[in-house]
Amino acid sequence: MSTPTPKVVVFLHSGDYDRVHQGLSIAAAAVASGRRAEVYLFWWALERFLQGRLDEPDFTPPREDVADRLETRRFPTLRGLLEHLRESGLCTVQGCTGSLGALGAEAQAGQGPVDGWVGWSAILQRTAGVVDRFYL
Repeated sequence: MSTPTPKVVVFLHSGDYDRVHQGLSIAAAAVASGRRAEVYLFWWALERFLQGRLDEPDFTPPREDVADRLETRRFPTLRGLLEHLRESGLCTVQGCTGSLGALGAEAQAGQGPVDGWVGWSAILQRTAGVVDRFYL
């Protein structure tokens, strides 16, 4: 009997494009190797997802040189990474109910690419013992 492969957990707090891209890339690498991944969205990352700002790199401060390199090298957008994660069947994206309330975005809870809503009690239960955790 084989031991189950440990999952990877990514906590996305910042809505900065580079941090969200890095977090989704970590999850994509995990599912590509057959591991389950869970992505949890908080505050500004959650806001970015709810607003659908997943297509164009928007760096602060503006970095047209980096945005041009991403396009030239055909790096996937946030939406492209998210589609890969969904197609894998190995990743879930969960939004934090507390962050949703703090943003005053409860009316948007049914919008955006979020699989479900959880609070910290559930998050702590689901991630107990996970060694591969990434905070961005």
